[in-house]
Amino acid sequence: MSPPEFDEHFIQRLDDLMVWRRDVRHFKTDPLAPGMLDDILDRAYLAPSVGNSQPWRFVKINSPALRTQIIEDFMECNDAALHDYAGETAKLYASLKLAGLQDAPEHLAVFVNTAPEEGLGLGRKTMPEMLHYSTVTALMQMWLYARARHVGIGWVSILNPERVKTIVDVPPHWDFISYLCIGYPQQETNIPTLEKVGWQARVNREKFTQER
Repeated sequence: MSPPEFDEHFIQRLDDLMVWRRDVRHFKTDPLAPGMLDDILDRAYLAPSVGNSQPWRFVKINSPALRTQIIEDFMECNDAALHDYAGETAKLYASLKLAGLQDAPEHLAVFVNTAPEEGLGLGRKTMPEMLHYSTVTALMQMWLYARARHVGIGWVSILNPERVKTIVDVPPHWDFISYLCIGYPQQETNIPTLEKVGWQARVNREKFTQER
């Protein structure tokens, strides 16, 4: 089978996709099209992984009771985080909508299996954290594909990892990676929300690139 040709038009569209991929907080409550979530998950399985270990584990959170517990944990953690700020920064933090937990039609808890049989340990003896990095790579593939289908993803990190593991009832050797809100965004934009509201601007490449 011959490899495909990626012409300049494709490259420009790919660049557009990366520019327009956003972390979504405001969702429509409409359900996703049938099969859409599974289509998105299928793209995760195309991601690279250390030793081809495929350590990612996904749990669809459909139970209203479990979702309520996740929301309660988020609110507790968010209130605690607010106390780390003062003055105008605290006011700005309090004004931010940091999760779409109430509106997003799909909730997905993402974990990494830290002891997978797959891969036979290849590539992770000196860097076991490669399992975690592999899982995050899978998430990025999902994110880009979802955006191409006009589906938004919001990564919720203001949660207690051990509490989430207890709520979702996963094996002890699964580490929590992320909690994703997934649905159709209320608005599509190419500018990060935190940049819009003045929380943090983009930094230029020179700040994080060095030469030796």
